[in-house]
Amino acid sequence: MTRVTTPFGFSSTADEVAAGIDLTGRRAIVTGGSSGIGVETARTLATAGAEVTLAVRDVDAGKRTAADIGGDVRVAHLDLADRRTIADFVAGWDGPLHILVNNAGVMAMPLARTPEGWEMQFATNHIGHFALATGLHPALKAAGDARVVALSSAANKRSPVIFDDLHFALRPYEEWSAYGQSKSANVLFAVEAAKRWAADGITVNAVMPGAISTNLQRHVGGQLRSGSYEWKTTQQGAATSVLLAVSPLLAGVSGRYFEDCNEAETLHADNGSALHGVAAWALDPANASRLWDVTEQLLSAHPVA
Repeated sequence: MTRVTTPFGFSSTADEVAAGIDLTGRRAIVTGGSSGIGVETARTLATAGAEVTLAVRDVDAGKRTAADIGGDVRVAHLDLADRRTIADFVAGWDGPLHILVNNAGVMAMPLARTPEGWEMQFATNHIGHFALATGLHPALKAAGDARVVALSSAANKRSPVIFDDLHFALRPYEEWSAYGQSKSANVLFAVEAAKRWAADGITVNAVMPGAISTNLQRHVGGQLRSGSYEWKTTQQGAATSVLLAVSPLLAGVSGRYFEDCNEAETLHADNGSALHGVAAWALDPANASRLWDVTEQLLSAHPVA
């Protein structure tokens, strides 16, 4: 397939990629919308006229963000590591959903597990968003032309999904491998959802926002800030998410991975860049289908009480 390119790039902002787009009547959800690039994603969508729901763990922080943004911005409680809050959020949603931005996440945290025994990064970044998106599938289908954006990371190159030991029961826990596995899972979700939901008019893509100094880095101290990366502002970091969520340039594009507002290079070997490219294992259709089935099995084995 030909790589998708746009006139935008590394320095483009969310406001720039959404310029001139009218989202009046469109409804959007941004997970983790009360901090970092989630705020800027929500702000740009709301400024363009969308009704935006911030799905957040800290409702008070969400209310402060909503007041700051203005417009039609709502707040709802969602903890991606808590199945009950996901079920309640889905049950409380009424009507069509045009845009779902799976923005929230945790990175390189010490070993922790959910009540189900799932490793916390995989549970939060992948399983929680999977449960949310599949639960909202009827609302996305009702929109007729919905878009789902799954935030991934160049850390997908650190680890494929290790199907024989998803939750580090047998291998030593290493926080960056765990993060990389969860970010590969985010891409695989986009690949499989794009296939399964194509007939419903739903497009699903994964994005790498770039290196942005946000609360996502709270577990790693100065490790990233000391790196020789090209840093982005939060408005620049939100640009690729917003582009995939609203731009007519991406109409019909699905199941792909984007960085700096353009489709990334697929890598079959290390390209020596920490921030660019997507590992071939994260786009593999067989891996994507297997992960979907495995995730459904995990969820069904632990029904919400």
